[in-house]
Amino acid sequence: MLKRLPRHDKYVEILDTTLRDGEQTPGVSFSPVEKEQIARVMLQHVRVDRMEIGSARVSDGEKEAIVNIISRFAQKGLDDRFEILGFVDGGKSVDWICETGAKVINLLCKGSERHCRVQLKKEPADHWAQVCKEIEYALERGLTVNVYLEDWSGGMRENFAYVYNMTREILKYPVSRIMLPDTLGILQPQELELYLSWMYSAFPDIRMDYHGHNDYGLVSSNSLAAVKMGINGVHVTVNGLGERTGNQTLSDIIPLIHDMTDRKTHVAEKQLHHASQLVQTISGKRISWNAPVVGSDVFTQTCGVHADGDKKGNLYANDLLPERFNRLRRYALGKLSGKASIDKNLEQMGLELDKEVREKVLREVVRLGDKKKSVTPGDLPFIIADVMRRPMNEVIKFVDYGIYSKLGVNPYATIVVEFRGERIEAESHGDGGYDAFMKALRKALKKVNVNLPRLIDYEVRIPPGGKTDALVETTITWEGASGQRPLVTTGIDSDQIVAAMIATEKMINLLYSEKK
Repeated sequence: MLKRLPRHDKYVEILDTTLRDGEQTPGVSFSPVEKEQIARVMLQHVRVDRMEIGSARVSDGEKEAIVNIISRFAQKGLDDRFEILGFVDGGKSVDWICETGAKVINLLCKGSERHCRVQLKKEPADHWAQVCKEIEYALERGLTVNVYLEDWSGGMRENFAYVYNMTREILKYPVSRIMLPDTLGILQPQELELYLSWMYSAFPDIRMDYHGHNDYGLVSSNSLAAVKMGINGVHVTVNGLGERTGNQTLSDIIPLIHDMTDRKTHVAEKQLHHASQLVQTISGKRISWNAPVVGSDVFTQTCGVHADGDKKGNLYANDLLPERFNRLRRYALGKLSGKASIDKNLEQMGLELDKEVREKVLREVVRLGDKKKSVTPGDLPFIIADVMRRPMNEVIKFVDYGIYSKLGVNPYATIVVEFRGERIEAESHGDGGYDAFMKALRKALKKVNVNLPRLIDYEVRIPPGGKTDALVETTITWEGASGQRPLVTTGIDSDQIVAAMIATEKMINLLYSEKK
């Protein structure tokens, strides 16, 4: 019977390093509470196999975060899933890691002769001896040891003999994994395949991880090539956080593995968007609108021809269906819209129109789109009411309001609204003008047992080069009801807060007026 080699594993291990390498993103630093929240989502919901959650000897805050995470998950028997980056420092990293309760060290050493000689100013043999001494001590302390060969890609290009001899020395000890970083993102898939074939020929029985960076925009191609070559694990970050152009993006590589190889992962695809949104919120780094799988617009069809093709037989859909990732298909409205775009939106909103009215609505949508006005599905009822030349059945109207700001005092809002004919007044302070208005509005509507949905995104746009008197377009995304897509409404006014109030008024009318 042939021996089953590690590289033939059916499942690819996914190591998430958002909490370690992701913190090398400029301006990103997670608090202990934030680290714990991300770790819980990634391990329990997204179901990554392993997490690299920090670096040894960085700070007291780093240590606190690691201790909290490990102690929480130790009760569930999952503490061996967490790994800490350690250094060749005479056992100091090993001791620090043991103090946190962690069980795995990812030991960083120099994977290229140039880094060894230039950065460390050491002879290769001296560096290897120090690495082996560090491994020996970590094993004595009861840690599982993985080894990073930093700048492995550069080492393979320049001097494979260095990489070979170093790896041979390391493997005299029971190291669990050798980690192969493309530290500067310099590889292309064919080159990576060649280097991996050298490594597997020299060391056929070891487990290896690939750690890619995206400097040339090739990280997903390289990770896919590594998976096809039999790599045991791939390192990722949520939203591609990381130094310079970032690391392998989690939501990019998972569909590639599932759809383009015969291998699998344990990752729950339906949780990818949720993880992306969480990390975007905590990190403050927005993802691109067209990012595969998790971007805001990637499941939006703009062209009317595409909407028509989908209506007749899903002609413009691929295997990346939105439902697969717990998302919904949207059909944009604008100058490129056709009848199918209108029909799809009306269908999703449960609205029915006569053919003549539909054609009028289409003409109005195209007219607005021609003016570069953003038309959202939430605008449709108002457009319909306008083209039918009768007012929309409004349930709420803002009769009067006042918003006051003063140095040293929280903004203050007073409002008078009519809800289904009932006049209601309320007032409140807030952290900003719109926040004060919303708190006052919630107070007012609470009197008539109306609850407002949670605001999940707020975007303000003015024309490029716009002056202080320019019109402001405020687009607000509200949380949809259970199982429903989010509700997006837009308001336009020269005053930003008033534009937001108009968008809010539209939202309430859409939720509580009868559909006509």
